Amino acid sequence: MPRVSAGLLLYRRSSEGGVEVLLVHPGGPFWATKDAGAWSIPKGEYGEGDDPAARAELEFAEELGQRAPPGPRLDLGEVRQAGGKRVRAWAVRGDIDARATTSNTFEMEWPPRSGEQRTFPEVDKAAWFSMDEARTKLLAGQLPLLERLESATSGGDPGQS
Repeated sequence: MPRVSAGLLLYRRSSEGGVEVLLVHPGGPFWATKDAGAWSIPKGEYGEGDDPAARAELEFAEELGQRAPPGPRLDLGEVRQAGGKRVRAWAVRGDIDARATTSNTFEMEWPPRSGEQRTFPEVDKAAWFSMDEARTKLLAGQLPLLERLESATSGGDPGQS
């Protein structure tokens, strides 16, 4: 079975009326110096029989240390990343303090072949970006999610009255 992930794309309206999205930067030494094209939506892998929407909610909480805001979820469908992983995503309107991010952690041998295990955050930071900024930050395979969100919110916010 190909690897599959589920995630939430949190968005809000800026004071100028544009859409801003919350993205996360992966933690660990491989990503420490990467910025453009390295950010992602909060997401995580799920297995056969798992509920992708429930996994998206759980991964958001694990990676940000905060629950996703309540409200309608807009199904953005699925995209395929360069490595073959499929990502299923939902958008939700809300606002959280990105600076308050406290991620779960993972362990890996570092430095390589040292025999030492080190602990790193899965997400080392989160930030709000305008749609234009997000296009430069987000992994290329996830860019269609931004396009779908932009299309869905161009005439207002779906599910918002």
